[in-house]
Amino acid sequence: MAPISSVILKDDRFRNAGISEAEWKVRVDLAAFYRLSALYGWDDFIYTHISARVPGPEHHFLINPFGLMFDEITASSLVKVDLDGNVIGDSDYGINYAGYVIHSAIHGARDDAHYIAHFHSADGMAVSAHAEGLLPLNQRALALIPRLSYHDYEGVALNLDERERLVADLGDTKVMLLRNHGTLALGASPGEAFSGIYHLEEACKAQVRTLSVGRDRILIAPEEAQEEVRRQISRERQPVEGARSHYDLVWDAALRKAQRQSPGFDA
Repeated sequence: MAPISSVILKDDRFRNAGISEAEWKVRVDLAAFYRLSALYGWDDFIYTHISARVPGPEHHFLINPFGLMFDEITASSLVKVDLDGNVIGDSDYGINYAGYVIHSAIHGARDDAHYIAHFHSADGMAVSAHAEGLLPLNQRALALIPRLSYHDYEGVALNLDERERLVADLGDTKVMLLRNHGTLALGASPGEAFSGIYHLEEACKAQVRTLSVGRDRILIAPEEAQEEVRRQISRERQPVEGARSHYDLVWDAALRKAQRQSPGFDA
């Protein structure tokens, strides 16, 4: 079976609206990302957001229409905006301005930020409010901690001048905890961004469950083991020629799940 993201754009409505085959592929992947996030329980009613850069030189990106829930998102319902927040084309909905502030900051600053996910999950918010942040309690957290950044809470993300500080705190990392706020991950592909947010959300969930039994006698991973994990994840994995990347495999599996459990995202 061909990957879902290879669905060919056949409707002249979209061609006439200036949507290329390359943009349609991104739309399908992004709509699937929204549906998957709803399936995993990372959505927050009509709030929070996932965005994707539109191929081409215009620096446009796609984001959810403000008013639809994640499990209602389709490829054609996504809203295209520029870095100044102007909606490109027709849409029955506007966008969440706080989402624009956060996503435009990162899309504008990071060439590798093709997909960005930001959530307000209960566990993500809980760990973001923990003074020690993500703790070295399990293997998943150990792999994330060396490449995890933090951004202090400044209020609802409505102030454009926060973008500079957000980008500075993000640095060259791809996973972040926004203090007192939630989680964020980015990637050069949907598979990389999905993998990043999945592991961060699961690490937060594990920490909340672990600490629910009390802090006494909780095992922090030995420092030697933490250092070994840092060495292990710092080694570049050389892909085998002709082999698919880890993130490609992740995303193909995720797309199959979306097709089984939340069909219609590619409409």
